[in-house]
Amino acid sequence: MAARIRRTSRFPPTKWRGRTVALVASAAAVVTISGASGESIQATSPAAAAPATPATPAVPPAALLPPEAVPHTSARDGFDLGTALSTSDTARRKESRIDVAGCEDVVHGRVLGATAGVTGQGFQSAVPGGQVSELVARTTNPPDLAAWSAQAGRCSQVTVDDAAGTAVSTVTVQPAPAVPGAKTLSYRQLLTLPGQPPELPGLRLRTVAIAADDVLVVLRDAGTTGLDLDALAVAAWQHAAGPLGR
Repeated sequence: MAARIRRTSRFPPTKWRGRTVALVASAAAVVTISGASGESIQATSPAAAAPATPATPAVPPAALLPPEAVPHTSARDGFDLGTALSTSDTARRKESRIDVAGCEDVVHGRVLGATAGVTGQGFQSAVPGGQVSELVARTTNPPDLAAWSAQAGRCSQVTVDDAAGTAVSTVTVQPAPAVPGAKTLSYRQLLTLPGQPPELPGLRLRTVAIAADDVLVVLRDAGTTGLDLDALAVAAWQHAAGPLGR
């Protein structure tokens, strides 16, 4: 049974495509591979203070795929994950009203989860038919991709009503590429408006994630790019190994 959130009134047909794009802008952006950061309160007295957690190693920009490795890519927009999260989390928490048995992370494509102790680099770039993005992150709290996949199965269809409008998110988990010594995840997401006619196909997103130890690599495309995202993700994982000293 599809999960459901409060629905608002439908928009005129001429606005459907624009509202679909607006609703999923956060899901298509690389930054939302991460979940909203949490807050904690710790005792400050010397007797109660916990041991300091070692700093997470930085991710150099060289860990990202070079532009020539992505077919037909245009100029890329790169970012530092820590800086991007610090400017986007507050706004995202205020705008999103999704709360359906934990489906918010699946709907927004937040594979990373907790963002405390995370460093990373990413980019997004236009390609024919859409856009492609990559994130390479190091984290003291690596994601459980098997658990995320199971949750995606439980959240396979969700009617979303958030600040951007109303849409239906349909998620399909599919076989992921095999990577020795790593866990992998692959899924497709389709976002449409309720009652959307066939001539408006909605927005299609694909995501492939690879994780081992403290490293996570995520490749995502939006639209109909025709890219072999599995092969691109494996190439990204292999490329990142050298700059990360793995």
